[in-house]
Order: sequence, then structure tokens, then C-alpha cells
Amino acid sequence: MSDPRSSEDWAVPLRRGVVIPAHPLALTAQRKLDERRQRALTRYYLAAGAGGVAVGVHTTQFAIREPSVGLLRPVLELAAEEASRYTAREGRTVIRIAGVCGRTDQAVKEAELARELGYHIGLLSLSAFKSDTVDAMIAHCREIASIIPVMGFYLQPAVGGRVLPAEFWRRFAEIENVVAIKIAPFNRYHTFDVIRGVAEAGRAGQIALYTGNDDNIIADLLTPFTTMVNGQPVRQRVVGGLLGHWAVWTKRAVEQLEAVHRIVETNTPVPAETLALGVAVTDSNAAFFDAANGFAGCIAGLHEVLRRQGLLEGIWCLDPDESLSPGQADEIDRVYRAYPQLNDDEFVREHREEWLK
Repeated sequence: MSDPRSSEDWAVPLRRGVVIPAHPLALTAQRKLDERRQRALTRYYLAAGAGGVAVGVHTTQFAIREPSVGLLRPVLELAAEEASRYTAREGRTVIRIAGVCGRTDQAVKEAELARELGYHIGLLSLSAFKSDTVDAMIAHCREIASIIPVMGFYLQPAVGGRVLPAEFWRRFAEIENVVAIKIAPFNRYHTFDVIRGVAEAGRAGQIALYTGNDDNIIADLLTPFTTMVNGQPVRQRVVGGLLGHWAVWTKRAVEQLEAVHRIVETNTPVPAETLALGVAVTDSNAAFFDAANGFAGCIAGLHEVLRRQGLLEGIWCLDPDESLSPGQADEIDRVYRAYPQLNDDEFVREHREEWLK
């Protein structure tokens, strides 16, 4: 049964396409939740123009779910509170997305918690189903979709995902309460499998497609994807992004997405400088996400940018062994020098103390 909230006003911006940062976790030096800075991050994203926030996802650190840590509910609550205050003050809907993980028993509890706290959508990870059949995964997805509207998630195998065939995505897209898919396999073949599956399910235009392909963000947003279904062309576009990369330099990400939307809506040729922007964004992501070391420093790299901006006090992760890789800080220095137009440091400096109150 479809959740009635699927028809609320958040569905309109979701389908048009917005910037959705994957929310980091602010910690003290003792690796305890820094509530003041956690709230400041949410305030930053909303002030920068993000259309939503995704909390309890990989960038928030999956270990928040461990009983010894116990931070899943607190971080979901903080973001929901800030989103509600922002909407009450500014009159703009903030799409609230909560990560939903684990086998079905765990995922049901997380989906129910997200619904209880006022989240609109559950971003459904299938990392716990690495060797299950398509039938088993679809049954799992149907159960979660009976609790909360679902955003599918194609996670790249290099960081815990699995290859999911077009058949899976067709059957997944047929689930009524699926409202969006985050496409993040870092693979063009697999990316098109998702788009093809949605088209074959007859859900093109109903399911919002979001990029999570950090290596191809701008190209994903610019590309018209055409699938032949029963001899007829079905055209779809990736309309926005749910990205850890967009957890930093967020104001610029909002401007980039708006510029892409203008190109698409006016059907004008793609300027060469927009293609060049895509390369610069990918190069920056390589530094932040530590691509040279198999993404080992991806969370710490985002923390380092936020630390330099004064939004985080340090780069601490819940796992004491998780930090920047050797040479990663130098790479971040390099992309700061190479692409000064991509950072939003001035915007952060202007408002940081206000967000930290």
C-alpha cells in the first residue's frame, strides 16, 4: 500500500531534481556526538540551497547503528528538527531521507523509526543481501516499501555493493511505493541497467533518478538516456544527486545543478565549459574520496574540507583507524589551488558563526 506522504509537496522537488548532501557525522575529540556542529552542518546545507538531506547513510558512518554507539536515532532527530525549523521559517520543503540498512528485521525497524521521526523516504541499502536471489531482494524491498516510500540504491561493489541486473531494477521499479533511485555503481553499463529497468517497468517520469556516481556527476545530469521499449523510445534524465561529494562545497553544487537544469529546460547545446566543469568536479572528488587508495579516506576527506572551513573541529571518525590516507591532504591542497571557483569558503565564513549558535 502506498504511503500517503508520497503525494505530499516533497514529491514535486524530488522529481524536478535537487541537491541532496549525504550528511556527515560531527564528533568531538573523544568521538562523541558534537550536537552543536551536527546542527551547524544541516543549517549549512539548507542555507546553501540543498533541497534535502540524507542521514544515516554511508557518509554518516554505518557504525552509528551499533548498540555501543547508539547514535542512529539522535542524528536522525537532529536533522529532522533543523529541517522542520527551516521549513517553518522559510516556507520551503526539505526532503528528508533516512538510510535503511541490514536484513529485513533490522531494515523494518529502521524504516519504522524514520517514519516516526517524520522522514519522507528511506534510502534502501542491499549490502546485506550480497548472495541472495533477485526474488529474495524484491520481497525485502516490498516489505520496506509498505512502511515508507523507498529510494533504491545501486552501490558500487568496491565499497560493499553487488552487481544488480536490469531484471532486478525492472521488478524493483514495479513496486508502487518506490519513488526514486540513487544510481552509484561507478560503471556506465550498470548505470544504464537501472535506467533500462525503470523504462521497462513503465515508471519513466514517475521514479526520480539521482546520481551517486561521484566519478561522473555532471555528465550524468547532462545526458539524455533513451531506451527502446516495445519498439518505442523512452527518454529519461538523471534529475539530481544524492552524494557525499555534495556534503562539501554545497553552495557551488546547487549552482551547478541549476545551470544544468537551465541547459536541459531550454534545450540548448551543452557548452564546452560545462563539460570541463565535469572533469574538475571529478578531479576534486578523487581527492576528497581518496580514489587513489580505493576510497579508504573518503569520509575523512570530506571531514578535512569541513574542518578547513571551520564547520568541524576535527576529522575524527567513529573508527579510530579511519583517517586520511598518506598524501590525501596534499591532494586536497592541489584541487583547492586548481579549482578555486568550486569552493564555497567565502559563503561559509560569512555565515559560520550563525550556524554554530
